[in-house]
Amino acid sequence: MLKYKRILLKLSGESLMGDKQFGIDHNRLSQYAEEIKGIAEKGVQIGIVIGGGNIFRGIQAEQGGIDRVQGDYMGMLATVINSMALQSALERIGIQTRLQSAISMDQICEPYIKRRAIRHLEKGRVVIFGAGTGNPYFTTDTAASLRAIEIEADVILKGTRVDGIYTADPEKDKTATRYETISFNEVYEKGLNVMDLTAFTLCNENKLPIIVFDMNKPGNLNKVVTGSSVGTLVEF
Repeated sequence: MLKYKRILLKLSGESLMGDKQFGIDHNRLSQYAEEIKGIAEKGVQIGIVIGGGNIFRGIQAEQGGIDRVQGDYMGMLATVINSMALQSALERIGIQTRLQSAISMDQICEPYIKRRAIRHLEKGRVVIFGAGTGNPYFTTDTAASLRAIEIEADVILKGTRVDGIYTADPEKDKTATRYETISFNEVYEKGLNVMDLTAFTLCNENKLPIIVFDMNKPGNLNKVVTGSSVGTLVEF
């Protein structure tokens, strides 16, 4: 039944806003938690990385006069807030979780340790990776790629508000068409925006496929892990 046994689910911070302009929409958070619970109960091992853009973005901070490095660390803390919110939502519906942070925060998170993370996954716990890579100048896309490679995930699932990769921005160009599958080389050649280049290249070099799909549509996450044709698969 399962096409992917171990996954890394990448969620943007903005996706947690729902219809709000800022912060966390608790209805959206609960929806995501239920979707994750559904596949966890089928035996999928799940790692999660969440962005922090609904709370703070380091690049925007730099435009406001805040030092880039300082701003990036502030953004990492925002990802921990989102991670804690998702952890709470999952545990409220009976899913065991662990939150691991790339920045030491002993009172609220475990430190990120690869072997410990894999052991949690093997025991059926959902592992949420907070604080990005722990380094400035790297995005949470890069953190997702790095963690996926380290935990030996079968695939990165990038949950977005669009249902895949298009020939152009579908919100701006109504004639844009969606790819069902596309190769890494084609993405480079066409200049398509899937992930930031560092993250995308990490996946390419380590032969890690990516699926971009609409996380907001109920049931999509389950369809992806069971092999249904949902979203766009980036393969070799």
